[in-house]
Amino acid sequence: METARIAELLAPFTGGETLPPRLLEALQRYLDLLLRWNARVNLTAVRDPEKIVTRHFGESLFAARVLLRGRDAAAASTLVDVGSGAGFPGVPMKLFAPQLELTLIEAHNKRAVFLREVVRSLGLDRAEVFGGRAEHWAKTADLVTLRAVEQFERALPVAAKLVAEGGRLGLLIGAGQVLTAQEVLGKSWRWREPTAVPLSQARVVLGAERDGSRTE
Repeated sequence: METARIAELLAPFTGGETLPPRLLEALQRYLDLLLRWNARVNLTAVRDPEKIVTRHFGESLFAARVLLRGRDAAAASTLVDVGSGAGFPGVPMKLFAPQLELTLIEAHNKRAVFLREVVRSLGLDRAEVFGGRAEHWAKTADLVTLRAVEQFERALPVAAKLVAEGGRLGLLIGAGQVLTAQEVLGKSWRWREPTAVPLSQARVVLGAERDGSRTE
């Protein structure tokens, strides 16, 4: 797919901003790699290239705009994507903000191999793949993301434990899961208003900060 078409498809998610050529070229390589691997490894149920761009790339870049803008950009130097799967939202967020130190956590071995190939092929500096369960990653990060995982109520507390002191959690979930997330994590978190994802029926980006950290 040409970069011009990728830019056109992503326009609803970028708020009218023109994406830099290096970002579009990286997304083009990423898409080509994903399509090749998806033919033999189940990385995403979405098979149509244009739908991959909008559903996966678009949502991930929109999350980056919501979670990494203004004061939040300076507050985040490390990003961990839990249950990264095919690399969403972690890889596009890294392409959006190259200064981030990225860790992609993926327990499924074949998907972890794919993610390592993505990191290598895109030449991502300060990016690594942890091929194991999030419970076994013995570090924390300024921003921890979680998207479209199975057993959401079980995975959410695990992801929350990886958030550093004063750090934030970024969830890409259905609007119907917002109340569940707030109930599961309890009153030790400060929740921002969910932001609706463009072109989606009911998907949102939901941010939360540990109580006592900086808020808007």
